[in-house]
Amino acid sequence: MRYTDFMAELSPQVLHILLSLAESDQHGYAIMQDVAARTNGQLRLSPGTLYGSIKRMLDDGLIAELRARPLERRRRYRLTALGRQALKSEIARMSDMVRQARAYGLVPKRA
Repeated sequence: MRYTDFMAELSPQVLHILLSLAESDQHGYAIMQDVAARTNGQLRLSPGTLYGSIKRMLDDGLIAELRARPLERRRRYRLTALGRQALKSEIARMSDMVRQARAYGLVPKRA
């Protein structure tokens, strides 16, 4: 199955969760901290929003839950190949939007 077979675009929450997992596997609290840090606090995921998004992403095959390490109680999550494809597709879509906005003078041109 391809990402484009079942989704048109990612919500901001899902996009940021996938970005958090793009570099390394993480547990939920680390994802929440990473998103808040990368957005300078503009997006703070509540536990309900985070875990609701994680459940849907698991169901859609965008991420996978890893087995807990010995002596570790937190669940860790990993980006799947489908999740990486979805993330790349969304970034390409957003990049195209920025190019179009730049053409209309809505985004400063690069120096």
